[in-house]
Amino acid sequence: MSPREPDPSRPRLAAADPDGDQELDDLLVRVGRGDEAAFEAVYDRLAGPAYGIIRKVVRDPGQSEEVAQEVLLEVWRCAARFDPALGSAATWAMTIAHRRAIDRVRSAAAATQREQKAAAFRSPADDVAEAVEASLERERVRRCLGGLTEAQRESITLAYYGGHSYLEVATLLGTALGTIKTRIRDGLIRMRDCLGVS
Repeated sequence: MSPREPDPSRPRLAAADPDGDQELDDLLVRVGRGDEAAFEAVYDRLAGPAYGIIRKVVRDPGQSEEVAQEVLLEVWRCAARFDPALGSAATWAMTIAHRRAIDRVRSAAAATQREQKAAAFRSPADDVAEAVEASLERERVRRCLGGLTEAQRESITLAYYGGHSYLEVATLLGTALGTIKTRIRDGLIRMRDCLGVS
């Protein structure tokens, strides 16, 4: 079904006065010719109703906003296809909004199914491989920490493994804050070089 052909089962806008509908139709025809000022007026008139229809289908406010923006962009790009003889601009745009909302829900459902299937096919070997990789990474970090000076290692351990701020590390070690910052910076540079991180 083309977006210009209204589907009676789809939500419709509340009846508006005929002059208002005619004005919106005229504006959309101008948008089809590339009139940006007309699009601003169309946007102002359709953004709220489009969001309302989308929100009823999608439910999530953030995703509803994204879909509404996509719909209004489609209205801008496809306005030249609008034919007032086949229905009002509002019906045409709300049909696009409803279709896009359903597409988003279907897409989200399909993504969830794919993730569930992927999780179901996860083999115990995957878990073992991840555990081995994590163990090797921990060993590399321990080895690189061992290559630091005692002061650097102590400062980094307190900051990154102990969760202390630089000021707290300085207080705990009874050392000037600037010295702690330098120790940690120099130690992290050596760690980066040892781990081969660019």
